[in-house]
Amino acid sequence: MSAQTLEALPDAQATNKKSAGHIIVDTLVAHGVERTYVIPGESYLDVLDGLHHSPIETVVCRHEGGAAYMAEADGKMHQRPGIAMVTRGPGAANAHVGLHTAWQDSTPMVLFVGLIPFAHRDREAFQEFDIKGWFDTGAKRVMVLDHAERASEIVAEAMFAAMSGRPGPVVVGLPEDIIREMVEPTLHPVIPVATGGMTVTDWKELKSALEESSKPLFVLGGNDWTQEGSTALTAWLEEHHLPAAVEWRCEGNIPFSSPSYVGPIGYGRPKPTYDLLEETDLLIFVGTVPGDVITDGFLVRQDWTKKNFLVTIDPSLRGRSGPVSHQIVSKPDVFVRDLVMMDFAGKPEWKSFTDRMRAEQENFAALPAATPSEGPARMDTMMANLVAGLPQDAMITLGAGEHTNWAHRYFPTEEYASMISARNGSMGYSVPSAIAASLNFPGRRVVTIAGDGEFLMNGQELATAAQYGATPLVIVMDNQEYGTIRTHQERHYPERISGTQLKNPDFALMAQAFGGFGVRVENDSDIPAALEAALTAIDEKGQFALIHLIVEQRVKAY
Repeated sequence: MSAQTLEALPDAQATNKKSAGHIIVDTLVAHGVERTYVIPGESYLDVLDGLHHSPIETVVCRHEGGAAYMAEADGKMHQRPGIAMVTRGPGAANAHVGLHTAWQDSTPMVLFVGLIPFAHRDREAFQEFDIKGWFDTGAKRVMVLDHAERASEIVAEAMFAAMSGRPGPVVVGLPEDIIREMVEPTLHPVIPVATGGMTVTDWKELKSALEESSKPLFVLGGNDWTQEGSTALTAWLEEHHLPAAVEWRCEGNIPFSSPSYVGPIGYGRPKPTYDLLEETDLLIFVGTVPGDVITDGFLVRQDWTKKNFLVTIDPSLRGRSGPVSHQIVSKPDVFVRDLVMMDFAGKPEWKSFTDRMRAEQENFAALPAATPSEGPARMDTMMANLVAGLPQDAMITLGAGEHTNWAHRYFPTEEYASMISARNGSMGYSVPSAIAASLNFPGRRVVTIAGDGEFLMNGQELATAAQYGATPLVIVMDNQEYGTIRTHQERHYPERISGTQLKNPDFALMAQAFGGFGVRVENDSDIPAALEAALTAIDEKGQFALIHLIVEQRVKAY
């Protein structure tokens, strides 16, 4: 801070002025932000100072990638953006992985980046970088606060941009000298977000398409839902005996136990739902589009004579493929509000179609035996014992890898936002997202399944869990390899293993060193006792718990 600014501070306080950094915090409070995930930096000290007496919880993380993932997960769990704060140059680079996740997963998120002083710009100052050049192609907007009096306006615009249309990430640059300037503390109002809805034409077109269909299928996806919307849609689907599948890693948009739920559609999907996209004569996508993952690389459902209705607030239909019969520009909840007023006589063939697909899903999700075998530890045994004791509102978080398929198959996602995952296939997401989920919902059972390859990418955030009292159950499935890549390798370069094998430390000892409970399990017979001890540590001691499960290679969920 310059001498002039220091001298001006008493007078500024006397005239009720505030620094731009403090006004940024006040504006976040006005937008309902409850916590921010930060890696501190000298470039935005005034914002950190504003957080000191703020009701916003400041969660200090151990790596910018972990902080960005936590903020992205936070955005998935709420109807407002998750907030991360990092410093210039290297810090901003490390946070980029969370932005890509938010971009491809359509998650509302705002990343605040401290910048060099305005007066040092374009002089190759320490840690200087071109914020717009770096982030313009991977964020909805990139904004820089160049005028202190616009601090509240810029934050309000950033929050609006992250939530409006198809949600996504916004980056806000904060020059360290600008945020210290004293200005009038007037806050910009919250900008309302348009939610769309069905027009009369939309209503008639959809009703007509449903009445003409023999095998209609809803496909639900995205993060832009609420529990109320999910509940209302589920009741309507069940009343009319209509089926719904869910986009890859969006399980929970309809309850796992609903008679209308017929399974996941995406990478590693079970074959019945793969065939389902071609068999159905009417697809209604809600909150998502038929993109790369749903269509298996733009291969399935590409016949232009097929009938597809797309319900999305994004008029550009970014990422879709195949035919578009009709688009309804609406957020999921508003569409559901209008849909449930639509009534008609159901068809017998709807029920038989739904019942057949539901039976396939129930067979697919039937738990394996909970009784351990006499051999090495197995994920089947772990899931059977875990699922049997889960409460109704249990949550699962996932990164990327074949280990996630056990959750897709068996974990009972009964409420909206009960599966928090990275649909861009980003590794290292499991632990940070589990911490964010546990902090947001301290009374719920939060489980994460991490592969040994991805765990070490952000496993250090267990220190953050210990510091802030997050209590997830972390199951590390250790098969000593990058399993997904090995599977591709075996398919394309059989018997030529290269670049996929790992030698791992004792993750249970790591958990203990970070202040949590840790247990290493090599034998299947030890799983029930290890799981019981881990849950006891969580429930009675308020610790996070980690089970290091040593499993055989090449054993898959399906």
